[in-house]
Amino acid sequence: MSSPPTNADAARRAAIVRPRPVAPTTLELAAYRAVTWAARPAAGLILRLRERRGKEDPDRKSERLGIPGLARPSGHVVWVHAASVGEANSVLPLVAALAERRPGITVLLTTGTVTSARSVARQLPAGTIHQYVPLDAPQLVARFLSHWQPSLAVFTEQEIWPNLIMETRARGIPLALVNARMSENSFARWQKRPALAKALFSSFSIVLAQSEAFAGRFAALGAEAARTAGNLKIDAPAPPVNSVEMAKLEAALGGRPRFVAASTHPGEEIIIAAAHRLLAARTPGFVTIIAPRHPERGPGLADTLKSQGFAVALRSQGEWPSTGTDIYIADTIGELGTFYAATPVAFIGGSLIARGGQNPIEAVRHNAAVLTGPHWTNFVEAYEALLARGGAAEVQSAEDIAARVAGLLADAAALETMRLEAQAALAELGGALERTLQALLPMLPASDEAARVAT
Repeated sequence: MSSPPTNADAARRAAIVRPRPVAPTTLELAAYRAVTWAARPAAGLILRLRERRGKEDPDRKSERLGIPGLARPSGHVVWVHAASVGEANSVLPLVAALAERRPGITVLLTTGTVTSARSVARQLPAGTIHQYVPLDAPQLVARFLSHWQPSLAVFTEQEIWPNLIMETRARGIPLALVNARMSENSFARWQKRPALAKALFSSFSIVLAQSEAFAGRFAALGAEAARTAGNLKIDAPAPPVNSVEMAKLEAALGGRPRFVAASTHPGEEIIIAAAHRLLAARTPGFVTIIAPRHPERGPGLADTLKSQGFAVALRSQGEWPSTGTDIYIADTIGELGTFYAATPVAFIGGSLIARGGQNPIEAVRHNAAVLTGPHWTNFVEAYEALLARGGAAEVQSAEDIAARVAGLLADAAALETMRLEAQAALAELGGALERTLQALLPMLPASDEAARVAT
């Protein structure tokens, strides 16, 4: 339980959330605002096109236009925005902690994708509201903010939408950027637009970065209070396991040797399939599970692999791997924890191609030994720690993957050592949740103030 607020707490909050000066109107900001304002009439068409591709929820499209799907609760509202599934999962423990530490405050969590909405629906803390974030047009953002009237806005990772940020700033709502990251390529692009970067990044009262390098980049671009807090994904709980589906999967696999390639991108699955061919030649009965980063790619991926002679089962069609299945495509949402728990070795995608890699932490939490390609800059601290301790291994090709998987499955002691070193590496990197919470709490209305407003 948190301590009662003091006068010192109030003074600290006043200093942190002091009104931001009016942002300079750069030519780029003015042009962006004009274009997005003029594009507002096309928003409905854009949403309909996205709906046809499965990228919008047909029952909740109005939320993307800034039209609320729910009434605003009484009292203070803290708005937390996360882009998609990974960001939402990492911030959910923070959402729960904020609500617990500040009774009387309602947390509004927004995301931008259908997959993220479905994922958080199963995990949303009691009393927390989910809405889709509006498209970044001035009129839509204004409608959203006028309805919800947040006392604090918390963005995650690299969600830099100019209208969302500048309209929030213009209304005097303090902004925080948490679990912030910025790649070298993004930093180089922002450096070419120094006025725009300063206008946007100076709008944040605080930037809590995943690493010192990231904090330095934000500070160089104009963030006035950038510091390191660590990676919230390291402190996030393991993704859930569905025990019923797990039992069905184990029965379908029947003890067959296997590994999972998770969060894969186009171009990687062909390499994984080639690795499977090598593994199956060495180990009769071997089965590979592929969970593509974007599940909607499942049917097309199945067709591609079938054309190469592989026997494929597709989870989204209700299929289970049979004794003759080579590759099982797990093209569903919210089941990655089950597949990690069912496999001793996991390759983490986005890393054999230049995408910067996906999150290895969830696999480690389920005690899967982690393999990664050479491109892992999106999770540099985690991978540096894992690789330094031997808690992960880097692979470059199908031959590398096959050799590593076969070696780990044949050597129980080596597999267990790799698992233990991975757990130790993450333990050394933990603590981001508490550091982030302690930085945000002074920005919130005190418990007694929130309770008074709520009543």
